[in-house]
Amino acid sequence: MTKRVGTGLAILALLAAAPAVMAQAAAPGDKPPAKAAKASSPKDLNLKEYIDLLRKDVRAEKAKVLGAVMQLDTDDAAKFWPIYKEYEAELDKVNDLRVANILEYSKAYTQLTDQKADELIHNAMGFQKQRDELLGKYYDRMKQELGAITAARFVQVEHQLLLLIDLQIASSLPVVGS
Repeated sequence: MTKRVGTGLAILALLAAAPAVMAQAAAPGDKPPAKAAKASSPKDLNLKEYIDLLRKDVRAEKAKVLGAVMQLDTDDAAKFWPIYKEYEAELDKVNDLRVANILEYSKAYTQLTDQKADELIHNAMGFQKQRDELLGKYYDRMKQELGAITAARFVQVEHQLLLLIDLQIASSLPVVGS
C-alpha cells in the first residue's frame, strides 16, 4: 500500500508541475502556428493552450493517480470506472462554465468595475458550489456501489486532485487590478 501511495504522490507532483513546465517551454518570442496567430493574441493562445492541457493531460494523469491510489480489485474497478466516467462528464460541464468565466476575467482584469468583479467572483463561487455538490452526489453513488470506505477514498483523492488543478489555475491568473 505504501508503494501505491508513493506512486500516487509522485504522479500528483508531476501533475502539479506540468502546466508550469509547459508555460516555460513556450518562449515569449515563439510564433504560434499561422492559423492560430490570426485568431488570437499570444496571451489568448497561452490561455487556450493551458486550458487544452488541463482538459487532456490532467484528465489522463488523474486517471493514473486514481488507479494507483484507489486500490480497486477487478470487480470494484468494473463498478468504479463507469461511475467515474459519468462524474467526469458532469464535471466537464461545470468546468466549461468555469473556463468561460476565467476567459472573461482574463480579458477584463485590468479594467474591472465593481459590478463586473462582483459578477465574476459570484460566478466562480457558484461553480465551486456546483462542483462540491457534484462530488457529494457521486460520493453517494460510489458508496452505494462500492461501500463508504472506497467512496471516501474517491472523494479524498478527487478533492486533492481538484485542489492541485485549482492551484495551477489560480497561480497562472493575475491578481485583480495588477
